[in-house]
Amino acid sequence: MPIVHLNLIGYDEQAHRRGPSSKFAHWALKGIDDAIARIWRAAKGSACRDYDVWIYSDHGQEDTLSYTKEHGRTIHEAVADVFDLLENNHAHVETDNFRGIQSQRVRHLGGRKIQKLFQVHRGVEEKMKKSRISVTAMGPLGMVYSSSKILPDERHRLARELVDSAKVPLVMVADEPDRLLAWTKQGEFVLPEQKEKVFGPDHPFLDEVTRDLIQLCRHPDAGDFIICGWQTHGTPYSFPIENGAHGGPGSEETKAFALIPGDTFLPERKHYYFRPMDIRRAAFHLLGRSEIKISTEPYRKATDPRKLRIMTYNIHSCIGMDGKISPERIARVIAQYSPDVVALQELDVGRARTGRVDQADLIAQYLRMDYHFLPTIQVRKGLYGNAIPTHFPMRQVRADKLPGLPGKPRLEPRGVVWVAIKAGGTEIQFINTHLGLKPKERKLQAEALLGAGWLSHPDCSKPIILCGDFNASPFSHVCRRLRTLLLDAQAELANHYPKKTLFGRFPFARIDHVFVNPGIEIIGIEVPKTELTRVASDHLPLIVEVRIPNSFIKHMR
Repeated sequence: MPIVHLNLIGYDEQAHRRGPSSKFAHWALKGIDDAIARIWRAAKGSACRDYDVWIYSDHGQEDTLSYTKEHGRTIHEAVADVFDLLENNHAHVETDNFRGIQSQRVRHLGGRKIQKLFQVHRGVEEKMKKSRISVTAMGPLGMVYSSSKILPDERHRLARELVDSAKVPLVMVADEPDRLLAWTKQGEFVLPEQKEKVFGPDHPFLDEVTRDLIQLCRHPDAGDFIICGWQTHGTPYSFPIENGAHGGPGSEETKAFALIPGDTFLPERKHYYFRPMDIRRAAFHLLGRSEIKISTEPYRKATDPRKLRIMTYNIHSCIGMDGKISPERIARVIAQYSPDVVALQELDVGRARTGRVDQADLIAQYLRMDYHFLPTIQVRKGLYGNAIPTHFPMRQVRADKLPGLPGKPRLEPRGVVWVAIKAGGTEIQFINTHLGLKPKERKLQAEALLGAGWLSHPDCSKPIILCGDFNASPFSHVCRRLRTLLLDAQAELANHYPKKTLFGRFPFARIDHVFVNPGIEIIGIEVPKTELTRVASDHLPLIVEVRIPNSFIKHMR
């Protein structure tokens, strides 16, 4: 699956130059909104690929003051003065005359013609190599490196002087593992123990900011001193000449957002918010490159092993309402709701009209499930029929065709797949079917299901679950006959209004059903109507969660 990554930097540039709340920044943001709208329309209108559109920002922006403008000297010069003052040895640090962050980007990224206008002064780097100290600063964060070892007492004096004389709001030094020493104008503090006094008790990500800064300061390439423009009282500083910045611990710059499809699988996390790694894992999961097993993740951790999550889904040969053929999209729909067992109808296997793909096998592979498939139609070398994928152990009891109308050979043959699934300490009889379109045909098929070959067979003992596309409403003769032996799950759940499943975009009929024998408890029903489910097939999936009673388990043992 191709990935198209687009970085829209207009707002970031204007927010740096003029401030995140400036009219220019908001004007750039409107242009980004228009660009996203065009991208969305193009992605959703693609005739060849089924694109998702994810929109996210990796950080926020903080209104800042320029350290250079406020104090009349660069941070490089201020640090050099501190070292010079304490050592009586001129610690010369050359600075670049082009100190704006935009000028730096233009010179280094703009090519030869641009560099003739904004020259890169190579001599500065050579002079800095000869000096004792080196300062690198971008945004509200910087590093100070010393070419010689700094003793603990000297380190304390330098840090204090950087705050008092150089007016650096926050100076940090790595101390013991998982600890930092921090200096502000309010005093000396230890992190993480005194994080509230450094970053303020109201910081929305206090623990995370502290932990991240500790990791930064412990990095092998970190400087001897980490300088920061953040201050709890007052507008923070940015060391380049700019009016907006990010990269520090500010409450605004640590905020970001992500707009992703509502049916995206999100890995479990301990925190209520998302971090970039969470988004990355979700993206890898979508691409099928995750180690997380979709079929078992949420529900096999349930404390009650008697629970079973069932899905019945007519997938329309994986042909969506937009005309695209996408077994992967169907698999994504199923994976999102993590069923234990699935009853699928209308699958193509090796048929020319859907690219000669084995849809049953492809979907089962994506879900990491085993499956049984019953072909009801053979067209040359291609097959068409129903399947049951599950991650539980199962055995096929019977798979056969249902009777059709005599003298009507052109009617589509219909079939039933019956498997015995071992789950929750018992063996569950699970039957998947797809009945015909003609009322008389469905009556014959319903009677066959109720007969000795299927539901009345001696081996078809409780618990029993029958599901599929019955092409019949709840008030039809077919459903009334089936309810003489079984219960309609949607009608049995208390305080539940039965939901329709056909068609996907505008469902108006309830023809997909799950029937269970009396005694099985219905604990949840869902018919998801998301952007993905409405377009993936002409039916919506019906999901039913049940609990198998102990009496059935004891009986089966």
